[in-house]
Amino acid sequence: MRLKLLLTFLFLLPLAACHSVKLPTIPLPTDLLSQGPPPKTLADAKKALQGATPCCTTFADFSYQNQLPWRPQQYPLGVGSPVVAINGSRSYFLAFVLPPDVKLPYKIGVKSELIGRSVTGASYLFAPTIVQLDEAFQPIDSQDVKLCEYMGWSNSDSGAFGSVEVTDKRARYLVVYSSDKQQNSNTYWEQSASTFSTSSSTTPAATTVGGSYKIQHGPDGVVWVGLMDKSYSAAVNKAVCGKAPQGDGLLNSLRADLTKASRSSP
Repeated sequence: MRLKLLLTFLFLLPLAACHSVKLPTIPLPTDLLSQGPPPKTLADAKKALQGATPCCTTFADFSYQNQLPWRPQQYPLGVGSPVVAINGSRSYFLAFVLPPDVKLPYKIGVKSELIGRSVTGASYLFAPTIVQLDEAFQPIDSQDVKLCEYMGWSNSDSGAFGSVEVTDKRARYLVVYSSDKQQNSNTYWEQSASTFSTSSSTTPAATTVGGSYKIQHGPDGVVWVGLMDKSYSAAVNKAVCGKAPQGDGLLNSLRADLTKASRSSP
């Protein structure tokens, strides 16, 4: 059978050369991958937000039906999400009821996923502002969350992490949005994400060390919010928030420590 197929192919080959017969195209592995639409830009995201109609202009207008999760959960924010126009900002938002039986103080963990594949200008992330409200929906604390980069072993435990602490017994509700200041700021990023996928895969996140960058903040994205758990606490503690100060080198540091110790000895 194999010999017959080989003879048939050898017979067709000169015919193709002489008469320009078009042979079937064998698809490459890359042709079998789904070809989705090109990724949207930060300008596209801003335009979509500005074109949306706000549902609310005060915190009392929000619908507080969901309780804050017991561990951070994923929330996509973008076209189709409710929009608030408040404090001079227009933003997509989330609203939660705080758990009444958690002992104070406690922390709320936050993570934003990187949108895009390149940190050299095409990527951005949603940077949250978190507001704590009393039972009359009046703000008692508002923070632009500082995000810091942490790259774990998988996409699910990698991203820009942050946290806020609840210390006031009057706190009843929580709002997550992005202030105008946040949307016009950026987050320090130390690793190239050219091969980093934002899917929820459990395979190790492939990254390449390639200098430092500033990731622009955008109006939409994927944010994780919930009560702080151990994995988020570890990520926050290990996260990179900025460029490390330049030292004098290990030998100089040891020499300085020895000199200081000898001066303090009797």
